[in-house]
Amino acid sequence: MLRVAVPNKGSLSEPAAEMLREAGYRQRRDGRELVLADPDNGVEFFFLRPRDIATYVGTGTLELGITGRDLLLDGDSQATEVLRLGFGDSTFRYAAVPGTADAIDDFAGKRIATSYGGLVRTDLEARGIEAEVIHLDGAVETAVRLGVADIIADVVSTGTTLRQAGLEIVGEPILHSEAVLVGRNGTGEDPRVEQLTRRLTGVIIARQYVMIDYDCRVETLEAACAITPGIESPTVSPLHDKDWVAVRAMVEQQRTNQVMDELWHLGARGILVTDILACRL
Repeated sequence: MLRVAVPNKGSLSEPAAEMLREAGYRQRRDGRELVLADPDNGVEFFFLRPRDIATYVGTGTLELGITGRDLLLDGDSQATEVLRLGFGDSTFRYAAVPGTADAIDDFAGKRIATSYGGLVRTDLEARGIEAEVIHLDGAVETAVRLGVADIIADVVSTGTTLRQAGLEIVGEPILHSEAVLVGRNGTGEDPRVEQLTRRLTGVIIARQYVMIDYDCRVETLEAACAITPGIESPTVSPLHDKDWVAVRAMVEQQRTNQVMDELWHLGARGILVTDILACRL
């Protein structure tokens, strides 16, 4: 069986499970289950701490896993990023009390508190900056106030928590992270890995597109097809009224209402939009 690691808890857990369900794989109903076999698809899922997943995959114990890019790069595993999954976006940044440092180049000799020591050390080494990295588990926003550090490095979303702690962002982001499928070298040649990756890719694309159906007059067909070109080409079917045709095409979800407006102004009618659960393109 193909062995795949899935986050057991945290912000990536539910979105990862939902994506795997949409891809046709069984997922656990009881959060206490740590191993789940899906014999119909030849896969066995192991529910692990997100931070440990890259290590299990990199050592060859498991073939694939879902974790965050930040957690992948923070460790020293041999796992590699296989596929971006399109959820769990986050930004990793430095922050300090105003006046402590105007730029990252001012960090030399400072103390930096973080839960991502490997990621921060790699970034500082790339910049040629020598600073003390202090590892803390959990929230690090209070590290400066409690005198443990001069600067923190952490995941930042809105920045509200930082401002409440009297901190401000310094410099450009260290990393833009998101959920990723990770594997080890050589796993891409495994047909079981190719199948799972292909299924997840189908879900990702399906979430980005919708299917639009509409009727238009024959004389406006070319203009309508220019608005909805589809992936390869739209499907056009004749109607009982020979002056009209039915058209079906995939369009980007974020452009749905704009496309509907353009088709309406062109004279199209019976415009319907439906979700796509999965696809292969």
